[in-house]
Amino acid sequence: MTTRTLGRELQVSALGLGCAPMSGLYGEGWGEDAASEAAIGRALDLGMRFLDTADAYGFGHNEMLVGRALRGRRRDAVLCSKVGLRRGVDGSDLGVCGRPDYVHRACTMSLRRLGVETIDLYYLHRVDPEVPIEETMGAMAELVREGKVRFLGLSEAAPTTIRRAHRVHPLAAVESEYSLWWRMPEAEVLPLCRELGIGFVPYSPLGRGMLTGTVRMGQTFDAGDFRHKIPRFQPENLERNLNWVAKLDAISKERGCTTSQLALAWLLAQGRDIVPIPGTRSARHIEENAAAAGIEFTQEQAAAIAAAVPVSEVAGDRYTAELARLVGR
Repeated sequence: MTTRTLGRELQVSALGLGCAPMSGLYGEGWGEDAASEAAIGRALDLGMRFLDTADAYGFGHNEMLVGRALRGRRRDAVLCSKVGLRRGVDGSDLGVCGRPDYVHRACTMSLRRLGVETIDLYYLHRVDPEVPIEETMGAMAELVREGKVRFLGLSEAAPTTIRRAHRVHPLAAVESEYSLWWRMPEAEVLPLCRELGIGFVPYSPLGRGMLTGTVRMGQTFDAGDFRHKIPRFQPENLERNLNWVAKLDAISKERGCTTSQLALAWLLAQGRDIVPIPGTRSARHIEENAAAAGIEFTQEQAAAIAAAVPVSEVAGDRYTAELARLVGR
């Protein structure tokens, strides 16, 4: 797989792997660690070496899983983790924390769970409104100087916060949701990243399954599935959203690819500073996604794909009001 550069010098694969679904994000994956570890191995075999985890995914379970998968293969991977979202062992939400002392403790615990000496890219998962970003980034910069972390990033931060953080220590990447059905980063965040020389990492590039063509009319989601309360997946919005997914499905058939591959290739065509991290626990889906890196579009073709999903036609908010309060700070 071809490589791309995040920030000044972090070399990563053009597509990465989001590991969160391996730890119950969509209500499944628990107890399937062997299959998930094999899937990570398959991703590395295919050159999809940019792995994304976090201490909040599965309350530490995900980092331990990724760590086991990397035994004997650490040099094959560019490893990302995150700090700032706190979860109880029972899954309860303990809020956000960007205090310097917490950042140091959390990084030590992540390194221990991952079984590595250094994390390649360490993100602040969500910005703590009670702690100046300069203080949090100062602590994260100390981790770089200590050799525990190589590069720093922010997740779902506001443009003013990104600029302030970048002054404290250069950011290699900003991670935010971005896909054909969520294009808000195009307004301010993505242009700012390009101004500052920061790479952009879209998570949920397949719309939490909506852009894979596998979500069906009338489908419901179990209480353990993250989409259970997400407005875009509620019955009153699902039918409208599936109408434009059908348009993408038709375009993908014309191109001789899957809807997932079309959506990923479209993102890759938005710029070489963009590195999507589709999440899956399936080796088969990893193989399908990896093939998207070989699909190319002209500017006209990419524009036609975007036009098939007008932002005004996407029904429902991407987050509940409670979750929305955690982003854009």
